[in-house]
Amino acid sequence: MGKSKTPVRFTGQHFTINNHLITDAIRLADINSTDTVIDIGAGKGHLTIQLAPICNKVIAIEKDRELARLLSNRFKDVQNVDVVNCDFRNFDFPGMPFKTVSNIPYAITSDILKYLMFQQANPFGGGTMVTQLEAAEKLFSTELFNPYTILYHSYFDMNLIRELSPDHFMPPPTVMSALVHIRKKQYPKVPHSVREKYLSFLFYFLRKPHMRTRTALKRLFRKRQVRDIVEKYGLNPNSGITRLTPDEWASCFRELLELVPEKYHPR
Repeated sequence: MGKSKTPVRFTGQHFTINNHLITDAIRLADINSTDTVIDIGAGKGHLTIQLAPICNKVIAIEKDRELARLLSNRFKDVQNVDVVNCDFRNFDFPGMPFKTVSNIPYAITSDILKYLMFQQANPFGGGTMVTQLEAAEKLFSTELFNPYTILYHSYFDMNLIRELSPDHFMPPPTVMSALVHIRKKQYPKVPHSVREKYLSFLFYFLRKPHMRTRTALKRLFRKRQVRDIVEKYGLNPNSGITRLTPDEWASCFRELLELVPEKYHPR
């Protein structure tokens, strides 16, 4: 899309106009001819048109009615592109594995991450997303206050590939953006079947995020168990629990499943 073809601003979307960014986003997602790929906030289809020739199916989701109509006309003769006019949060996910390559609507970033990496964590195979830089940086903070962020890292390897200036988009946003790569872990430390229980475990502790690790663990484990866990995983008992890594959280949760009776598990 040339810069002279300015999108309507009331949609609140910022369309990708940098071809190098589009190419990198698709390359990093490692798309193949058997993949189903979801383009969240497809806009005018600049990602969709590049994805269609290399994957099995593209589902282009666009909330704005006029943009969805434009997409439907643009891809009416492309058999493997489905255009869905809806809010992504109301989308009925396909009953099959899928990836995403998307320049997502920044206003619902949290909801999108939650849908993909928690609610759909099993079929979601990863991909790439363009997000607001501030939201991306929170995923990679050295202090983790958000239980969902810890859970995401338990099931997916994530990397902030690079920061993106406003001139990558039209109209240019007032904030910096980022390209994020997400790859599903083949062997997560916490099985998908207990991820809701795992999330409850994380929420239980992070309601009091300023507690020290030793003090926090004593809320569920006996003193001797706490000493054994600290020694076994090399934890710093005097650091704050927000300093625990996702792997350390997963290890503590596995100890809960093994040592603590079910009736005492957080709910």
